[in-house]
Amino acid sequence: MDPQSAAARHVAVIAGHLNCPSPSAAAPLALAACLRYDPPELSENPPAFDLAALRRILDGHDLEARDWLFRLMEESPLFCPRRRGDRTFVAPDYNQTKEQQRAVTMRRIEYLLRRGVFEGWVTGSGPEAELRKLAFFECIAIYDHSLSIKLGVTYFLWGGAIRFFGTKRHHDKWLKATEDYQVKGCFAMTELGHGSNVRGIETIAIYDTNTGEFVINTPCESAQKYWIGGAANHATHTIIFSQLLINGTNQGIHAFVAQIRDADGNVCPNVRIADCGHKIGLNGVDNGRIWFDNLRVPRENLLNSVADVLPDGQYVSSIKDKDKRFAAFMAPLTFGRVNIAATAVYISKVALAITVRYALTRRAFSISANGPEVLLLDYPSHQWRILPLIAKTCAMSSAANYLKRLYVKRTPETNKSIHIYSSSLKATLTWHNMRALQECRKACGGQGLKTENRIGILNGEYDVQSTFEGDNNVLMQQVSKALLAEYLAAEKMKSPFNGLGLEHMNDPCPIIPANLTSCTIRSIKFQLDLLCLRERDLLGRYAGEVSQYQAQGESKQKAVLLSHQLADELARAFTERTILQTFADDEMTQSAGPLKELLGLLRSMYALICVEEDASFLRYGYLSLESAAAVRKEVMKLCGDLRPHALSVVSSFGIPDAFLSPIAFDWIQANSWASLSNE
Repeated sequence: MDPQSAAARHVAVIAGHLNCPSPSAAAPLALAACLRYDPPELSENPPAFDLAALRRILDGHDLEARDWLFRLMEESPLFCPRRRGDRTFVAPDYNQTKEQQRAVTMRRIEYLLRRGVFEGWVTGSGPEAELRKLAFFECIAIYDHSLSIKLGVTYFLWGGAIRFFGTKRHHDKWLKATEDYQVKGCFAMTELGHGSNVRGIETIAIYDTNTGEFVINTPCESAQKYWIGGAANHATHTIIFSQLLINGTNQGIHAFVAQIRDADGNVCPNVRIADCGHKIGLNGVDNGRIWFDNLRVPRENLLNSVADVLPDGQYVSSIKDKDKRFAAFMAPLTFGRVNIAATAVYISKVALAITVRYALTRRAFSISANGPEVLLLDYPSHQWRILPLIAKTCAMSSAANYLKRLYVKRTPETNKSIHIYSSSLKATLTWHNMRALQECRKACGGQGLKTENRIGILNGEYDVQSTFEGDNNVLMQQVSKALLAEYLAAEKMKSPFNGLGLEHMNDPCPIIPANLTSCTIRSIKFQLDLLCLRERDLLGRYAGEVSQYQAQGESKQKAVLLSHQLADELARAFTERTILQTFADDEMTQSAGPLKELLGLLRSMYALICVEEDASFLRYGYLSLESAAAVRKEVMKLCGDLRPHALSVVSSFGIPDAFLSPIAFDWIQANSWASLSNE
């Protein structure tokens, strides 16, 4: 550029700046409008169905009792009410130390005890009493996992062991005292070296005929009792699971009652206790480790409903088979799995209710240059993330209710089925819960990281569900082995399948249409046929592969281990078919109308997302590539159909506003400068 021209240009630019009006003379800048919170109830369509009716289906029982307990917790300052904006929320204070959380958990238990919440939890009987207890436990878990687990250890594990394994002398001595929380029991089964493999525990009990006592020892460090809830600070008594040696013969696992603290809280002689330490969650539970050093317990403290030792040291049992005797000692864990499965569903409901409400008021980006920003839940990708989780949670509510009814009406003939269902549903529902919590946390963005918004902290609090009361992977292996036994028995006896929902195996193999229409894909028949086809084929494949390994010289146990991939697929197929069947049964009980139509949408979403997420439908040819693509497209259409009902569905979960979180409501006000005065 010519130097003179360049100089002229610079002069012109400078002159332009000098000729600009002074800032004081400029027109004042217009303030930009801030984002405004509008309650989703104002912008969303009114419910198209009866919310109370859907809640009755999803909760299944004891709705009034649940609401009474929710109010009881809301009314007490012990449950940490916090004002955010114009609302009050209740949630534990996770900023407290481990010791503070443990102490306040005990005070909450005492509060609920005084108000009669635990009446009949140990001494009561009958299906209605047990269902009411389960309903209360679910409500308490919605508030705080530590509180529910602390109660579960004493009332369900310790108390359940006294009821199931004990006889009148044990019942008279400990049941009422447990219900009144005078005796605080714990359940010493798990060891450092053996968790899910209870048969392998190393604690030893030897009977001393001279004194009429059992001498219990921790023979090595791997035998220390580990993760024993209540042991570190508060438990006065424990159930000790131990190998019983009589005259040098190991009679297998048996259960003994022992006192581990005196009335003043001092650890008893010949017992050592240490804290398990700080955890990623559940710090309101005092998990401890216990060692026994020649601890002597009276002969009468052997829980003897299954087996007994007479004063002269003679071992007697009504169950001669060791395997069956061991299975009897696992009975209390079944109730624990029922509890865990049901509470997992409720925690998913909490997370989804918060996430949906936030997604119906939080906006991000705009499609056009000057257009309004879009609600999160109006993005198809956001719908794809959240709405299938809602459908799964609703379907799993039906399955959990089915499991609870099966358990409270149990008979000796149904015990095997209850074990299989509780194992499969405990694993599947807790896995789903962790996925829902993680997806909801991310869907709430940065707000999902805040402890007060609950979702992130619930992730850490409930992660343990995947491993306690049985590692999920181990439980699913048990399910597939049980199904294999059913298959082999039916094949050997040439008899029809009966039970576990396997009756479909007696029918001709379902035929899946080659050309799928939307109407066909959404039909119950197609969905059940497809899931039943997968289950029956995988069961046959699994049996065939195990047999093939055995023919090659492997033991049956090794053959089962080598076939673990098919075993995992089979257990998943069995569980998802079971969930679909129970949900479809609930749908079929409804008369024609908006609620039944909604249940049909949720059921279709559940079934199709199961297909979408499992590669076995393509791997084994149950669907063609074209049919799988059609199913995928139908899921997206279902997202659009369910979008108008999202708020109504999560509102029907029946969780009071106070048990949700600030981002479920006016999150702008809750984060305002003015709100700091309430902190």
